[in-house]
Amino acid sequence: MGLNSLSAAAILDGLDTQFVGRKVVYWPEIGSTNDEARRLAGEGAPEGALVITDYQSKGRGRLDRSWVAPRASSLLMSIVFRPELAAHQVQRLTMSCGLAVAGAIELQTSLSAGLKWPNDVVIGGAKAGGILTEIELEGAQVEFAVVGIGLNVNLDPALLPADLPMPATSLCHELGTDVARLPLLWTLLQKIEERYSVLKAGQSPHVEWAGRLVTLGKAVTVSATGSVLNGTAEGVDADGALLVRLADGRLEKVFAGDVSARGLG
Repeated sequence: MGLNSLSAAAILDGLDTQFVGRKVVYWPEIGSTNDEARRLAGEGAPEGALVITDYQSKGRGRLDRSWVAPRASSLLMSIVFRPELAAHQVQRLTMSCGLAVAGAIELQTSLSAGLKWPNDVVIGGAKAGGILTEIELEGAQVEFAVVGIGLNVNLDPALLPADLPMPATSLCHELGTDVARLPLLWTLLQKIEERYSVLKAGQSPHVEWAGRLVTLGKAVTVSATGSVLNGTAEGVDADGALLVRLADGRLEKVFAGDVSARGLG
């Protein structure tokens, strides 16, 4: 197995970070890494604590969608953060981690990775990964956040359900060869730490994030609770809200919902 085999010892052995991943909890199988990371965070786990698994039986994405990945095929992890953010700023953390994922993919492979608003990682118009950020609040401030990351590495998209919201792909599928998970993970954790350090300094990553968003410039349909908006995605604000220009010329700020764009699912 070598560089494809995950364990706490193997992860720590090649890790070059100060705090992200320095506390690592590895499970061969678990229901949800986000659930476990939230439990640990509530018990005082340090910032940067990593929960990672080879298989999730109850993995999930946004909007309560299930996340399916065959055993040992992917990177399935959650990281604890304790950012000084208000609740409405949490998307800044998702943006930072999305940029880290895209950067790690490009450093470890020859692939070009894009991002789809608000939390998908895409390659060639198909979904290769996703990010799920969940928070615990103390008043209006974030007490802790858990960022779950699922990245399809050595996965055959044909094994996934046929009714996915958008086509799926993996690094292996795009490259035509397997990708070693450990070096990819080490690079990803390093990139997350770098991005988080910038975030902690008070800088929003929205400009660079917008530069990677395949959603911008596209005609989009936004489905939110009780409403549907149609327009053109023009940009994002500092907190990651999508700016949609409607047919009547109004600019609508979208904070949440299901967004589909032509050709992107």
